[in-house]
Amino acid sequence: MGGVASSMAAKFAFFPPNPPSYKVVTDEFTALLLPTPFPHRKNVEVLKLPTRRGTEIVAIYIRHPMATSTLLYSHGNAADLGQMYELFIELSIHLRVNLMGQVSRTHADIEAAYKCLEESYGTKQEDIILYGQSVGSGPTLDLAA
Repeated sequence: MGGVASSMAAKFAFFPPNPPSYKVVTDEFTALLLPTPFPHRKNVEVLKLPTRRGTEIVAIYIRHPMATSTLLYSHGNAADLGQMYELFIELSIHLRVNLMGQVSRTHADIEAAYKCLEESYGTKQEDIILYGQSVGSGPTLDLAA
């Protein structure tokens, strides 16, 4: 599934919460993107990533001080990053991994997250663990292939 078919499938299969459970705001002093209503954590970064389709996705990157790998987690339908936030924190802690959480509605979305891991964080391909939940599994499997 690629291109137009992928975009069409995303429109029919993806139903995020309305209204969203979080907002992204820019801190006026640090210029950092922050997810509200969550408290700021030094090891959590909120990112806006451009995709090859000309759109932008929001992703959360969580650093673990002892991590040797990074989990790229594409969450499922009817959820958003705000609802997944605490789970992402707990997974990072208990699995001792860095974690990038995002929604993969299309192949371009997961490619943007993967590219960010490689280019911005220097993560090697062999150190990335892919996990796709529900509707996130399609683009995840495509990327893995």
